[in-house]
Amino acid sequence: MYEIYLKHPRHGTKVAISEMEASADEENGWVRYNPVTPSNDDAAPVVNELEVRRRGRPPTKHVQG
Repeated sequence: MYEIYLKHPRHGTKVAISEMEASADEENGWVRYNPVTPSNDDAAPVVNELEVRRRGRPPTKHVQG
């Protein structure tokens, strides 16, 4: 038994344990890679696209009346 390393742009990385599993994953967008020799794709900077979460109490609303 051997390991086949796969990566996906949305789901990250995984290890397949059979050729049949790896072939099925490749049909769903997974790509094989070698973890020992890094590729140039890994050198791209990671951009945080998450929304900034604000903590604390919400500002009070002043009512004129």
